Amino acid sequence: SNYEIDLFVNLINAAAKATGCKDTSENSLKVIADHIRSCSFMIVDGVVPSNEGRGYVLRRIIRRALRHGHKLGQSKPFFHKLVKALVKEMGEAYPELAKQQAMVEKLLKQEEERFAETLDQGMTILEEAISNLKGKEIPGETLFKLYDTYGFPVDLTADIARERGLSIDEAGFEKAMDAQRDRARSTKSFSVDYNKDLKLEGETRFTGYEHLIDPCKITDLYIGDDAVDTIQAGQQAMVVLEQTPFYAESGGQVGDAGRLISGKAVFRVDDTQKQGDVFVHLGEVTEGSLKKGETVEAQVDASKRQATAFNHSATHLLHAALRQVLGDHVAQKGSLVDAEKLRFDFSHFEPVSPEQLKTIEEMVNEHIRVNHAVDTQLMAHKEAITAGAMALFGEKYGDEVRVLSMGDFSVELCGGTHVNRTGDIGLFKIVSESGIAAGVRRIEAVTAQNALQYIEESEQQLVNIASMLKANRETAQDRVQQMLERNRQLEKELEQIKSKLASNQGSDLISQAHEIGDTKVLAARLDGMDVKTLRTTLDQLKDKLGSAAIVLGAVNDGKVSLIAGVSKDRTDRIKAGEMPWLAGSEAKAVGGPIWPRLAAQIRPLSTARWPQSLLG
Repeated sequence: SNYEIDLFVNLINAAAKATGCKDTSENSLKVIADHIRSCSFMIVDGVVPSNEGRGYVLRRIIRRALRHGHKLGQSKPFFHKLVKALVKEMGEAYPELAKQQAMVEKLLKQEEERFAETLDQGMTILEEAISNLKGKEIPGETLFKLYDTYGFPVDLTADIARERGLSIDEAGFEKAMDAQRDRARSTKSFSVDYNKDLKLEGETRFTGYEHLIDPCKITDLYIGDDAVDTIQAGQQAMVVLEQTPFYAESGGQVGDAGRLISGKAVFRVDDTQKQGDVFVHLGEVTEGSLKKGETVEAQVDASKRQATAFNHSATHLLHAALRQVLGDHVAQKGSLVDAEKLRFDFSHFEPVSPEQLKTIEEMVNEHIRVNHAVDTQLMAHKEAITAGAMALFGEKYGDEVRVLSMGDFSVELCGGTHVNRTGDIGLFKIVSESGIAAGVRRIEAVTAQNALQYIEESEQQLVNIASMLKANRETAQDRVQQMLERNRQLEKELEQIKSKLASNQGSDLISQAHEIGDTKVLAARLDGMDVKTLRTTLDQLKDKLGSAAIVLGAVNDGKVSLIAGVSKDRTDRIKAGEMPWLAGSEAKAVGGPIWPRLAAQIRPLSTARWPQSLLG
């Protein structure tokens, strides 16, 4: 068997060591050894764990390996440790594996830590469900609960079921999923009167690469779902043209806006969408009326188209820069390009550092200054891929594709509208970077006039801050640093003052302590104190009272703090967490609406309220 060759024997031994399993004949070790190979090579090839496409395949394989480790008794992260053993076995034959070892380890460890809690919770619930099972099938409701509430994959549940000689109710699971989808759909509201289920036949020829104004014949008119022959002023409608210069939303680029004009009739186009191969112009008749069959002059809003082209072309440069700075594992996971900004989602396993963002931004601006010609060619899909064009995984492409090149820096398949030269973009500025899902990051940026406006606004903010600090732009940073240092110094002085006040209050409180048997008991309310000061006061009271049990409460800015303590010589008899005002129901109550009544009643408590153990 494959598992008896040197490669697998060594990986199995490494897996046994990582999981603490002494029996190397365990089948789970074979699964783990096999999965570390597939997972590592997928990551090296640019796949990252996600909830869709090949990223989901990778995530399922990782989680299956983790489940087998859990089965062997290993609840701590272990899988990423096997990459080193894999590199030792296969790194010479596959140098890229050794080169990206640290990245593969980091990504696997993150995925392990993310799934650890899910695995523990899911296994607990599943084991309980199996123990209470009357037949041989795990109900669909259980599968759905595990998946929906705890993120426990159905295929993992199916694996466990097979090992126990059980089956799963897939039909019941799908029924529960359908019910959830129906609930989700019923809560959605649509702001656009556009029925995407409307089936339109035919094809609209796009002329927008060459023209922004074009005479076009109206082939269909719709108001809602109804086909009509005429639309009048004030009516919202959908217009279908035989050909159009309007770009329909696709590839992350928003649809064009503009006007359709026929004599005195004007149709304002607010958006352009695709229905199959048909372009649908959505908007409202602002003047006159339009009839099916007549010819209109289609006018695209040139300023919006140009601003959108700036952002779309910059997105291609950004994608190329991300791959150069962060690595080839970066892949587009979504984008939005309009006239105001660009938004680009990409696969990456950690936040992009400020230094990396600076490098990426500088690289994009460098290629803007180089002023590459933006070249587009139509070629066969296979030919384009062979030529090095980047295709997006999961996208559907025809036999003939449009290849967009910006020098030799960026070559991608794209049907969007772009600038003629990269220099037309003018300026690129990153506005934000954030995480939107596990293994997916998002960058938002602006270009051209919007980038210049963003910088001008940032500079004005700096000028305003400098004015508030009675400084100028050059000295504002030093002045802020001085203020922060001064603030820290004042906070220290305030802490010292609070500590002295606490000490004085502590001395005053000693006289309020009650002796119960051989233990002094004190419960008091000290409003205005923060938790740290309450803790300091509690420690001082324990020192001064000797054998004691103490409860302190405070209301500070509308928030309640409770703290309890017991002197060391009484900890064997009294548990602080069981003392009055900290016992479960009473501690929870202070966070609710009845707190004002309880807070007003905090006072030295009668002996009847203290645990029997305290009374000796």
